[in-house]
Amino acid sequence: MSKYARALSLLALALQLQLQPAQSVTVYYQPAQSQLAAFASQASAVAAGAKYTGLPAYNPATLNAPAPPNPTDLPTKFTIQLPNAVPAGASIPHNGSFMGFSVEMSVVNQVVGRNASFLEVPFLNLMANLQARVGRINVRIGGNTQETATLVESTADGKILEKDYDGVTNPTQTPPLVFTPELLYMLANVSSHVNVRWFLGVPFNDTAHPRLAIVEQGHAILGDYLIGLQLGNEPDLYAAHGHRPQGYSEQDYFNDFGVMVAAMKSDQAIPDYVRKLLVGPSIQVLWSPEQIWATGYIDAYNEELAFLSVERYPSDNCAVAFPLNGGTVHDPQQTFPDYLTHNSAANLVQSYIPSTVLAQQKGKEFLMFETNSASCGGFPGISDSFGAALWGVDYAMQMAAVNFSGALFHVGGQSVTYNPFTPPPTNESVFHKWSVGPIYYTSLVVAEALGPSNTSQVMFLEANNNNSLTPAYGIWEHGRLARVLMVNFVSDNSTRSDLTVALDMDGSGMPATVKVKRLLAPSVSHIGNFTWANQTFGNYWESDGRPVGTEVIETVTCTPIPGSANPSSNTCLITVPAPSVALVFISGDPGDNAAAASTTFATTALTRTRNTVTVDQAALQTSNGHGGKGGVELGSTSPEATKHDAARVVGFSGTGKTMKLDA
Repeated sequence: MSKYARALSLLALALQLQLQPAQSVTVYYQPAQSQLAAFASQASAVAAGAKYTGLPAYNPATLNAPAPPNPTDLPTKFTIQLPNAVPAGASIPHNGSFMGFSVEMSVVNQVVGRNASFLEVPFLNLMANLQARVGRINVRIGGNTQETATLVESTADGKILEKDYDGVTNPTQTPPLVFTPELLYMLANVSSHVNVRWFLGVPFNDTAHPRLAIVEQGHAILGDYLIGLQLGNEPDLYAAHGHRPQGYSEQDYFNDFGVMVAAMKSDQAIPDYVRKLLVGPSIQVLWSPEQIWATGYIDAYNEELAFLSVERYPSDNCAVAFPLNGGTVHDPQQTFPDYLTHNSAANLVQSYIPSTVLAQQKGKEFLMFETNSASCGGFPGISDSFGAALWGVDYAMQMAAVNFSGALFHVGGQSVTYNPFTPPPTNESVFHKWSVGPIYYTSLVVAEALGPSNTSQVMFLEANNNNSLTPAYGIWEHGRLARVLMVNFVSDNSTRSDLTVALDMDGSGMPATVKVKRLLAPSVSHIGNFTWANQTFGNYWESDGRPVGTEVIETVTCTPIPGSANPSSNTCLITVPAPSVALVFISGDPGDNAAAASTTFATTALTRTRNTVTVDQAALQTSNGHGGKGGVELGSTSPEATKHDAARVVGFSGTGKTMKLDA
């Protein structure tokens, strides 16, 4: 921008910038042009029009929804017979906070707050929405960037977190971090407003010289809000990522874990109870859980392990995110149908079922500690689509049904498309709000499905002859049927693929009425403006973390079953549009399924006090873009740049007002 641009040109440019994304910020490291070109190429392969070369988090690429199946392959009218008592095969009781979030450590100062005094209000609001439904939220701060992070007393520029870009030595371009205790105080201050509990990642790259300051100060600052400490993030990928020598094995991880346990025991600044909050092994897919268990890991560290953990993504976009590393490029359009079937969730959890059984036998909670739609940033057009919200609901509920105790969906920065929520780039924060993605809608649905009682037991119902396009789950609370959740993965605006499901209950029968909330969008490929019970967080850059719109909850009147010997036996016909999720409340109202009244937060600080001009929309529409009578004086966005100008007051035609550019 010219130093002496005309004032109204500045306004026009500011408005134009609201419509154009920035092009330089990523989660870990500014990508080479080849990476942005690869993202653009991937998007243009599936979206009409000009290639998109902006930030992946705001990629507008829209895929083609898969065609509806043949009517013979999708029965749309079926009955689900439900017992009132908890059936054999239902899950262990679950906390309502089952679904939480994993925030990459390198972006915590973008997502959570800038420091202990400046918290991100949209983040507080997003957490408050969930607290109102289930009472608390679990958030992990860590990921790849935890491994080389070092706690220091201060940084040269006073920031709570800095990245050493010169120290990048691994294929994922993850820079070493330094952070200050202010980061931990920031987390504590978040918990003073909303009931967020924290997992922290402990650096594991140099077990010969353990860096335990995050443990020492983490417990001192967070107190009971600290619930877990992860030792080792994806150790099965260490050799491939250059974090350990080639041949690094399960036994090597077992030994390194033991070194860290011994170091914590000898550290007088770490209380006994804190040493018993460890999380592991957090492996991906190169090692199986059974290979870790075979080392004697659980029994050897039984006293220290509070949680057993794995991490898993159903696919990856690494060949596009890091093209120099090679790999297979997955075409999002061809990959999209893989996410629109229950087979995805079933296949993801199948191999972990023996481990969930073992975890119960050992008295441990089993966590999916990091997951999302695809590693290395997700797929444009899939990860940010309504289909991802449906996939996330099915996946989370399936994990609950097979006795995972929790799942954390990952949050990155501007270079990923799968974020549950994304703050605007810093240089756009004065005129852009946050973007709320499909996985956050997933979290709301799962929270309400499980509720705040911490007694909910889940069962996959094999409904509609176990059709993979129409999964359904029963939820029993306090030993009685409480809710039913149904998903319709089909995208069909004709209504021919809408489901009509008859819910019948044994024994005393269904109540006279039930309540229904729906997660809706026009298509599985739709991006933004999804609705949960008619409330939305809008499109890109439109949310302050509070749902917008009047909540709409349908009341369905149930009718007696013809010919039933039980006069009180009712059947309830529930419509599940294509596509959608329907959550049916069998007992009580959805309003009863709340932990507390939701609290929202107002902004209490300004990040910038100049160059924040706003323009009346009606005036803008009728303005010809010039200054009207008297012309326009020169102005500038730079402090002191116009100190020799004769005048700094600008006339604006159409409003009758004058504006001062406070430069």
